Amino acid sequence: MADMMTRSPIDERIFTGSAAMPQIAAVATWTFGQIAVRAALPLLRQGQSALDAALAGAQAVEDDPTVQSVGYGGIANAIGAVSLDACVMEGRTLNCGGVAGVENIRHVAALARRVMERTPHVLLVGEGARLFAVQQGFPLETLHTPEAVAQWYKERPKAAPPGQPPRLGPGHDTVTVLTLDQKGSLGGVCTTSGLAHKLPGRVGDSPLIGAGLYVDDTAGAAGATGVGEEIIRSGGSFFVVEQMRAGRSPQEACEAAIHRVNAVAIRRGVHPARVAFLALDVKGRIGAACTTNTNFRYAVNKGDQTVELRTAPEIAATPR
Repeated sequence: MADMMTRSPIDERIFTGSAAMPQIAAVATWTFGQIAVRAALPLLRQGQSALDAALAGAQAVEDDPTVQSVGYGGIANAIGAVSLDACVMEGRTLNCGGVAGVENIRHVAALARRVMERTPHVLLVGEGARLFAVQQGFPLETLHTPEAVAQWYKERPKAAPPGQPPRLGPGHDTVTVLTLDQKGSLGGVCTTSGLAHKLPGRVGDSPLIGAGLYVDDTAGAAGATGVGEEIIRSGGSFFVVEQMRAGRSPQEACEAAIHRVNAVAIRRGVHPARVAFLALDVKGRIGAACTTNTNFRYAVNKGDQTVELRTAPEIAATPR
């Protein structure tokens, strides 16, 4: 490729650069994952928890108006509303929380953490999630930027012929952040505005524990990005973590998950959608893989200071 990005080898380990210091790691999806990793690293170096660091990374992307598939400036749905989804999970306790279909709340990943910590539930949706956010002190605000509105008007979906599904836009680039802290514990956050021009009320994989995200210190952490319907259908991130529990490396586990996505698509008689998985274990090993034509890039810390952008291997569908 023109930018000469390297591909991730199997079982690669990430070190802090000091043999005496506990290992830390941060990885995040897509090019804008660099924003997340850079925000997470200082907290990990300070000894803060994996979840604190992952949340700081995700929130930095939510705040960036140039990232049009997450948070402020996110991609609007079919009627022009920005509807956000997110979830969080910590590997030590398996505590988790999520929100879906939330409008007018920017920091939905932080809201998902409040669901985890301050309710007996795992998932709140729609107006109930927004009411909970207001009760928790989150400000109501518009999530539209002038640039995002102009893009929506330019690309807004036209009415589909009777009996045919609506046309969706091209955007679906979730940010998933996975971290390993100095205590050897894992954390993860997933946040998105979902598929461009989605139907109002549509929920993808990103707020669903086990689909868009799953984190367990006894096995590993995994997150997903891409077309959420296919990630849900294949059991997504939970499948990746269970592959690691069975002894596969993070790279092998991600590749196995993509083979599963491909196999499900073949069974359904459709072309595999653009889907990618990212994984991290308690040894600091990472893995990443995607379906063909996805061009999935992810950010990872190289040592204690620098951040590197890599391209995941693409796994082609093979009919049997």
